[in-house]
Amino acid sequence: MRCNHTFLLIEDNSIDQLITSKLINRITGTHEINIVENGREAIKWISYNRIDFDKSLIILLDINMPEMNGFQFLNEFESLPENLKKETQIFMLSSTLNNDDIEKIKNSARVKTLLEKPLSIQKLEQFI
Repeated sequence: MRCNHTFLLIEDNSIDQLITSKLINRITGTHEINIVENGREAIKWISYNRIDFDKSLIILLDINMPEMNGFQFLNEFESLPENLKKETQIFMLSSTLNNDDIEKIKNSARVKTLLEKPLSIQKLEQFI
């Protein structure tokens, strides 16, 4: 199966990185899963790599990370050139029960949905 997406996982927890990568691989067959550990690294990665893609970009974004959290990343993402944001889908990954976080996610124009951790293969398949 040919995968029409490039994946960027923004996650600081190595166990979650491993699990999410394996789920993406299982669903899509792709081994091309790019991983960064915080929002600052993600902005740099997108800036340097996005223009070379001929596929859409799917970002799986954790909320709580060091240096730049998920919400700070979303703010920085908005300042990127439009051609870097074009055809990018963002999904938040979290186990949060914080109502403020959930409301921010629901009200974000960029975030497609909140995917709860631990991520299930059925839930991920719905959106990819």
